[in-house]
Amino acid sequence: MAKNNETAATVRVRLVKGLRGVQSRHRLSVKALGLNKLNDVRELKDSPQVRGLINTVYYLVRVEE
Repeated sequence: MAKNNETAATVRVRLVKGLRGVQSRHRLSVKALGLNKLNDVRELKDSPQVRGLINTVYYLVRVEE
């Protein structure tokens, strides 16, 4: 199979606030994004599912596009 040279749209997400005192559902959303420690950065595929997780924890993360 031939690979397509086009790069898929990605979004960089950084955890900017700690998880103390945060709802457990929001902790799980941060974990699903792959963020563990403060200032962790992940580059994720830009999809509606990822955008939904980001919107859930908008006050904990920063999107760096």
